Amino acid sequence: MDAQYVPQGRSRRFAKQATNLHHFRVDIFLEVIDLHLQEIDNRFNEKNMELLTCMASLSPRGNFSSFDKERILKLASLYPEEFSCYDLTALDLQLDVFLDSMQNDERFHDLQDINSLSMMLVKTRKHETFPLIHLLIKLKLILPVATASVERVFSAMTFVKNKLRNSMGDQLVNDCLVTYIEKEVFLQVSDEKIIDRFKYMKTRRMNL
Repeated sequence: MDAQYVPQGRSRRFAKQATNLHHFRVDIFLEVIDLHLQEIDNRFNEKNMELLTCMASLSPRGNFSSFDKERILKLASLYPEEFSCYDLTALDLQLDVFLDSMQNDERFHDLQDINSLSMMLVKTRKHETFPLIHLLIKLKLILPVATASVERVFSAMTFVKNKLRNSMGDQLVNDCLVTYIEKEVFLQVSDEKIIDRFKYMKTRRMNL
């Protein structure tokens, strides 16, 4: 690794004089690390980090050691259609009772994630006692799935609605996206069933 680095496929005159150790550590390894850090910064900006921090405040790990009522209320305020001003006030009252109830119940002491917390709340029927908290937990559980689904749709849209098909209507775009994204499901449908579907949609002069 202390030997002089020899570039492959290009002249040595234009290559930077460095050892093999410097080349692989600085020019390759650290360069890749910087690219990963830049990608993480682009994906997890300040708002996303704040959202993740608020979501972590409901984690049951360590007997709810990261519980933070203010952050949980802030998380609920991000769903105005689900939590009205009255609901936020009721949620504030529920959170105080919720923490005491969880820490005094041995069935909730060994939980490690929000998924197990949701299942234990239903199992012990405490989701009926704390309906707003259970609603917030459900919204938190579906958020990663919803986010991934949206990114999947936008990624597929670059293939479906390209420059050659830029004038597509909303309904046609929606239909094409569904068939493109769920291609594994549609591949199970036989050509005969598709033909029969179009044949019986309206009367035609010729049989398909």
